[in-house]
Amino acid sequence: MSINIKNILLNNIAYNIKKQDNLIKTKLFSNCIFSLIGDNMDLEILKKQIKKFETMINTADVNMANELVDSKAPFYTPAFPEPVYGGKGYLSLVFWLRKSFSNVQWKLEEMVAEGNKVAVHWTCSGTHDRNFMGMPATGKSFSASFMNFYTFNNQYKIMSDTAAEGMIAILRALQIKP
Repeated sequence: MSINIKNILLNNIAYNIKKQDNLIKTKLFSNCIFSLIGDNMDLEILKKQIKKFETMINTADVNMANELVDSKAPFYTPAFPEPVYGGKGYLSLVFWLRKSFSNVQWKLEEMVAEGNKVAVHWTCSGTHDRNFMGMPATGKSFSASFMNFYTFNNQYKIMSDTAAEGMIAILRALQIKP
């Protein structure tokens, strides 16, 4: 939709909701803005990007990482004192995990996409065969279930990844207390 048409529609919406209750006005207007100019992305493309992302983290493909992750996207992790950036930075976390879990793999179980966000349920599995965050190898295999929430930019590149549990899920699966 072109900017001029969006402006006309927004002005029309604003005019038509002037007579409504203030709370209703705010909700209607914000919903209209998000649906017209907000994060209305092709959800099928987002889902395909996440499927490619699964391949990327399991193969540690640097070219694919740079294709899927915005170069300015910061990622925060307990593995590093400062954020890492872009596809190469994201893969540095994967490489860090592989130092302790040489056969680590992620399996996409399910995902839900809305706007410019995708929620993903992952199963991460591997064997604790080397030192992990100061904890000696246990030789235990683990399987941990966790969620990540990805935000995409207009070029369908990942801008952020928020993990629910993350490392804690791995430690819990290995029965290691931090």
